[in-house]
Amino acid sequence: MRRRRKRKRLLLLLIIGFLAFLFIRSDWIGKWMYPIHYQADIRASALNYDLDPLLIAAIIRVETNYSTGKDSKKGALGLMQIMPDTADWVIQKAGFSNVSEDTLRHRADVSIQIGSWYLSSLHRQFDGNTTVVVAAYNAGPGNVSKWLNNGTWDGTKQSVSDIPYGETRHYVQRVFYYYNKYKQLYPDFAEQEVG
Repeated sequence: MRRRRKRKRLLLLLIIGFLAFLFIRSDWIGKWMYPIHYQADIRASALNYDLDPLLIAAIIRVETNYSTGKDSKKGALGLMQIMPDTADWVIQKAGFSNVSEDTLRHRADVSIQIGSWYLSSLHRQFDGNTTVVVAAYNAGPGNVSKWLNNGTWDGTKQSVSDIPYGETRHYVQRVFYYYNKYKQLYPDFAEQEVG
């Protein structure tokens, strides 16, 4: 009986110690729960296209959770889930060579570069309004322009609930949720040298 109580106390102390360790090292748990894979590729594309690397990471997290080789039900390809027509347009406009649907689908660096170039293009099109850019990445720039022009949505984070597509509303909210998590857990990520 006495031995059993000692074991229970020891087990309780171990559990308390483990929980205290987790509390103290909560950044470690946060980074485990919210990892950023392909950091060098994300930083390189962010630098090349003047983007926030945390935004690229958040979009990848929402699109594929860093899994290559995925195709969406609608046909989007790769880590950043680019539609084939959009990818073809980006490849032509940016002058990329040797990019096929297969490389876009399976190579993280290619998907990040194509997706980042497209994000940069949307940033220019929508005057750097990141909330609008994220919505356009999901719903397409034509739809978002229509919503802005006819007053359906004013393009602010505060009025995301006015976005008429439920999928896009949810998408914008999720991207900014992960963006804020990443900003908290990886404050130096944007400032790190590429290389």
